[in-house]
Amino acid sequence: MSRPSISPAPSGDADPPPTAELPSDAGLPARTAALEILQDVLRRDRSADDAIDAHETLSSMELRDRSFVRLLLLTTLRRLGQLDALIAHCLDRPLPARAATVHDILRLGTCQTVFLGVAAHAAVDQMVTLTEQAGHARLKGLVNAVLRRIAREGTELAAAQDAPRLNTPDWLWRVWSETYGADLCQALAAAHLEEAPLDLTVRKDPDVWAEHLSATLLPTGSLRRRRAGLVTALAGYDEGAWWVQDAAAALPARLFGDVAGGTVIDLCAAPGGKTAQLAAAGAHVIAVDRSAARLRRLDENLTRLGLAAERVCADAAFWRPPAPAPFVLLDAPCTATGTIRRHPEIQHRRTPADTARMAALQSRLLVAAVEMTAPGGLLVFATCSLQPEEGPEQITALLAAGAPVVREPIRPEEVGGLGQIVTPEGDLRTLPCHLSAQGGLDGFYAARLRRR
Repeated sequence: MSRPSISPAPSGDADPPPTAELPSDAGLPARTAALEILQDVLRRDRSADDAIDAHETLSSMELRDRSFVRLLLLTTLRRLGQLDALIAHCLDRPLPARAATVHDILRLGTCQTVFLGVAAHAAVDQMVTLTEQAGHARLKGLVNAVLRRIAREGTELAAAQDAPRLNTPDWLWRVWSETYGADLCQALAAAHLEEAPLDLTVRKDPDVWAEHLSATLLPTGSLRRRRAGLVTALAGYDEGAWWVQDAAAALPARLFGDVAGGTVIDLCAAPGGKTAQLAAAGAHVIAVDRSAARLRRLDENLTRLGLAAERVCADAAFWRPPAPAPFVLLDAPCTATGTIRRHPEIQHRRTPADTARMAALQSRLLVAAVEMTAPGGLLVFATCSLQPEEGPEQITALLAAGAPVVREPIRPEEVGGLGQIVTPEGDLRTLPCHLSAQGGLDGFYAARLRRR
């Protein structure tokens, strides 16, 4: 399985996150696009970003309509459990399998009236027309009746729902409850219902850029904007003063300390957020990734930023450098369940089998990363997963197997003084509910090891 983008591309050249003003006059083409993309995600197992990029007509729409499509799509994916419960409440019997498209239309219509505040007449009429357009004219009456009832009763019904539980698949809820406890599980699942803010990593002068960008400087050193706007139009974009990177994703590369003049091997490096951090800190970075396409994206991002790195297209499990390096960063492939705030479809695409497969791959990569680390050097293992098999259990198994490394505990002062994100063992563990008052964090795990 390919790894989703752990942090947004440093280029940030995408439509703004769905915080734009909701267009009240979005028409049938926008809703048709939302339906087609939703089906691409749920029926064809594509990421939302890939499905949006591949849609044939979306790019020709006005920005406000594109923003509406993205908002409708991501809110539907984020609230899917609640939507299905509301729809089931209004149906005498479940829809047959052949009417899966109608079920998706009901999801989009319910989302508009209950969670986006779209006027009932606009949402219902358009979704009834969309039902006919999709070849299900005989079910127009059912769609009309269900959506009108939801428009009347849905908001009150939704207020009584246990939203975090309903929107989290059973297997994830069970794992998170066992791993973090019932209260933290509830809190992190609730955080997944909120749209993630825009975080930026700046090359220098964060205080100055915080003012230029109307951003908040977080304790960890990242800048945060609650509303993204058009990323490419923000001050500093053209001159490469910053790149888009979640505040939690920016922490692992900082755990090496001073890397100026040193060599850092960045394994599974694309799209390059951490490579950019290390290069900006003065390191000679060897960026390794097995995907040539993703390395081209990394190259484009570094070019915009005016940074350079040595790039190697190879499988990190088998590739070896000419000599071990003093610093090695393994940003390991994973199920990316820590990024559900930004990619809500992940919880509907991943299964326990994916966790097991990613954990096996991580084990192989960790052994390779140890071999690439020079004696006395530092290895940082990082993953954007909330699953214990893809984080602390990897380090426990590595140490138990007698690998020539020891844990180098992380200190709270190295991560902005945030003691709550440092585990008793001295590892980094961020959860979506951490820094909740400031907008939360992606879920990340990192351990720092020193080669004996």
